[in-house]
Amino acid sequence: MRIARIKPEIKTEDQEAVDLSLLNPLIEKYKNKKGNVIPLLQGAQEIYGFIPRQAFKKISDETGIKLSDIYGVATFYAQFRLSPVGKHIIKVCHGTACHVQNADTITDSLEDALKVKDGETTEDKLFTLESVACLGCCSLAPVMMIGDETYGKLTGSGAVKIVKDIRIKEKQKAEN
Repeated sequence: MRIARIKPEIKTEDQEAVDLSLLNPLIEKYKNKKGNVIPLLQGAQEIYGFIPRQAFKKISDETGIKLSDIYGVATFYAQFRLSPVGKHIIKVCHGTACHVQNADTITDSLEDALKVKDGETTEDKLFTLESVACLGCCSLAPVMMIGDETYGKLTGSGAVKIVKDIRIKEKQKAEN
């Protein structure tokens, strides 16, 4: 099965400067509450779309929680992102039903079309490709989700067409 989470290396220069003052209300809300690490991380990710390196330091400095503890939680749970993601996150299911219906072909086709590997983001920051364990749509296998939209009974070329259509719509939006 193809759900190994291999994180791309994050170079310090790849992370842009962020407005850390956006964290202030979040930190004030959870500062002295028991079990605050996950809500702080979720809030930071909600603000920035991922958890910037600088946010870890600010949260640690302002709450007194050890940086290593915060980072340990963030790397343990798959929900947290340590690098920026694309506007559209493509989740390809690799659960049992999708796997036997050849989900690998879907991922391989998308990797080729987008010129990224599983877990990476396209250069234009439009798409992030992820393999996931299960999307819970077994009757539609093989399946992928982009945002809140589910696409089932896919082929590799069908998945690529969906992504190309989204790219065209995004280009049209930008031109208007």
